[in-house]
Amino acid sequence: MCGIAGVINSGLDRGKLERILTGMQHQLHHRGPDDRGLFISCDGKTGLVNTRLAILDLSSAGHQPMASADERYRIVLNGEIYNFQTLRAELEGKGETFRSHSDTEVVLKMYERYGPDSVRELEGMFALAIWDEQEQTCFLARDPLGIKPLYYYETNGATWFASELKTLLGTSLVPRRLSLEAVAGYLLFGAVPEPLTLVENVRALPAGHHLLWKHGRVRLTKYWDIQFDDEPIPEADAIELVRNALQESVGRHLVSDVPVGIFLSGGIDSTALVALASLHASNELRTFCISFDDPKFDEGSIAARTAQHFGAQHSDWRLDSATAKKLLANFLKCSDQPSIDGFNSFCISRLAHEAGLKVVLSGLGGDEIFGGYGSFRRVPQMVHASRQLNLLWPLRAGVGGILQARYSSPRIGRLGCFLQEAPTTAAAYWCMRGIFTPEEVRLLLGRYSNKDGELAPKISFYMPSQPTLEDEVSYLELTRYMRNQLLRDSDVMSMAWSLELRVPFVDRKFIETMERIPAALRLAQGKKILLNAVPEIPAWVQERPKQGFTFPFKGWVTGEWHDVFERVETESPVPLKSWYRRWCLFALDSFVQSNRIDTAPSAKSNRRLVVGKLGGSNNASKFSARSV
Repeated sequence: MCGIAGVINSGLDRGKLERILTGMQHQLHHRGPDDRGLFISCDGKTGLVNTRLAILDLSSAGHQPMASADERYRIVLNGEIYNFQTLRAELEGKGETFRSHSDTEVVLKMYERYGPDSVRELEGMFALAIWDEQEQTCFLARDPLGIKPLYYYETNGATWFASELKTLLGTSLVPRRLSLEAVAGYLLFGAVPEPLTLVENVRALPAGHHLLWKHGRVRLTKYWDIQFDDEPIPEADAIELVRNALQESVGRHLVSDVPVGIFLSGGIDSTALVALASLHASNELRTFCISFDDPKFDEGSIAARTAQHFGAQHSDWRLDSATAKKLLANFLKCSDQPSIDGFNSFCISRLAHEAGLKVVLSGLGGDEIFGGYGSFRRVPQMVHASRQLNLLWPLRAGVGGILQARYSSPRIGRLGCFLQEAPTTAAAYWCMRGIFTPEEVRLLLGRYSNKDGELAPKISFYMPSQPTLEDEVSYLELTRYMRNQLLRDSDVMSMAWSLELRVPFVDRKFIETMERIPAALRLAQGKKILLNAVPEIPAWVQERPKQGFTFPFKGWVTGEWHDVFERVETESPVPLKSWYRRWCLFALDSFVQSNRIDTAPSAKSNRRLVVGKLGGSNNASKFSARSV
């Protein structure tokens, strides 16, 4: 695991370029404290940097940027390639020789031989850059499911890129202008939707895409997406597929030259990982959990019992409101973009880091694959009911308008908005997952007009056709909520503690196997197929109601944290009673203030987002858009 960054065709003199690259290295130190490397091309215009968290091949042979034998290519790689040993054996069979035992060298050899198509063969989590000195091209790629991040900024024929948005901002070459389009998306969903970022003109390289820079131009190519199948298969075959695929994925995710731990809650997904890991692990397992005094959120006793059952060494941090409040400032400092999530990942990653670990597994992704959220039941119900009312469209829209106008409940407001939309899965899904309604976003940011060249916030999504409504929900959970929020927050917060987070459920090979199982079997209520595939899961986990890895934020925000969040205000009539709405605006304000983001209008806009600073009791945070 690493941090990577660089620039192609910088246009800077060599000395200044080296100083900037060294600064980018420094900002990525937490992602890789074990080693660092820097490369500048022969013409002094292109540079690559890396900070390394040594996991595989701990020797200096794994140093990056890594050069090919003829020094034509240079690579920086962030992540892990789980099938690198298989690929290495295939390459050796074709006459290739290796100088290290690292997966980075395998990826480089694959690119030398197969070019951009080589990423289709990589199974793992990765973001990478490969410079071709001979052709003067640079290749960037990101893993199929978006586990590892990569951001880029284009200007005057140059392209800057980095593992974290703040690293690009630290160059002082990227204008710190706020993207109103991204803010609208953030307020709608609680996380910035890719490929947008909150900084204007900085983009996230989309998951499952690669980018080729040549002669000052970039070509973006999609190489993978999720596509479910509805071909019937026997239930016994489906159970066997899940068992074999998950057992193989867990085994591959345990490969490491350093100890590996597991985040353990009281739920099915993380327990399944511990159960299967206990069959693979040669050393004692380490498990980690956060517990609370509030029994509605506490899973500490269940997790401890499960750990003992599987012979794991268990660590538990009992977190109270006062202690959590003291962590807020550091949490916000570590955030790369605001989110209504991430604090839980920050806390449990700290626990594993303080125990001396570098690698942990997480059950993230199990809910999205096996239907663990209420959205899998409610969204199809909403779509079916709404379609039945299509003949009564004026009445449906009228009822929706009344609900939106007269009720202060955020969920009722979103339902009213949904009734005025076309009855699509995407619209119903947003109603379940949304934070503010589009109308509320317009009130918060100011009304847009087409002549400004700005887009009003939309709740529609691109989505390839899927066999069932339930499959569509699974696609949206995997590519929206999980990718834009859970994976992004988990990466940033684990790497803040120099910790590599691995997610066996979010594995391309595993997902492709799950695609073959029809929704009626894969999404059966209560994760029936997963329970049948992993019968080692204890009865006390199987029989308890689903809880999820959540913190008691509502009680904290309205209780001991009240002095912080009561100062979140707006200049609009949008209600902020719900704790998550206040958190959403609080996190946005913190990002804008701490990163000195310019909210003044760009050349494209005559609107300005005014964000007041949170701090003193007389200095409330205000969100509005005003003409200037």
